[in-house]
Amino acid sequence: MAFSETVLILAGGTVVLLIGFGIRVAMRAVTDAAAAVPRSDGREATGGPGAPDVAGVIALPPLIFLGFLAAAAVLETVIPLPALAAQAPARYLSGAVLAACGFGIIFMAAGRFRAAGTNIPPTLPTTALVVDGIYRRTRNPFYLGATLVYLGLGVAAGSFWAIGLVVPLLWVINTGVIAREERYLERKFGDTYRAYKARVRRWI
Repeated sequence: MAFSETVLILAGGTVVLLIGFGIRVAMRAVTDAAAAVPRSDGREATGGPGAPDVAGVIALPPLIFLGFLAAAAVLETVIPLPALAAQAPARYLSGAVLAACGFGIIFMAAGRFRAAGTNIPPTLPTTALVVDGIYRRTRNPFYLGATLVYLGLGVAAGSFWAIGLVVPLLWVINTGVIAREERYLERKFGDTYRAYKARVRRWI
């Protein structure tokens, strides 16, 4: 069975990003083990006795983005739609620019988290509120950057499925991840977070 260029780009991008995510997770596990970093038991009194000190997101955000990317590849295989009208070089260039901007935003956000000494994965406790650097412009640079990377692959592939799925994707991220993180941060940091939330937009 021959696969279209659109499917190959979407599937290939999904695999490459999944491998990169897996390597990052493995490196973190090895680093934590080597440093003998005490892992939190996920409990803190901030939200009441025995309350979990995590946001309770529905899934790791990178896996949500990868899941939608994989779904677009499957839909392009089963119900292929005409590719974007733009010529391939223009699509590739536009997609590369979007993805590069996305990765740049993600790296800036990760740098601020590392400088503050707080955890990046939302499945671990947040130990510091980061409000400087890229966080002066957007409260969620990780998700903004991931969305740009996702759209970059969709544009490069010329996939209307991938581009169309960005609407339910953002709904899932907003309701299943961001809203839960915001409630968690309000419980943990109180008025300090509410003041930050009032002055900086959720996305852009």
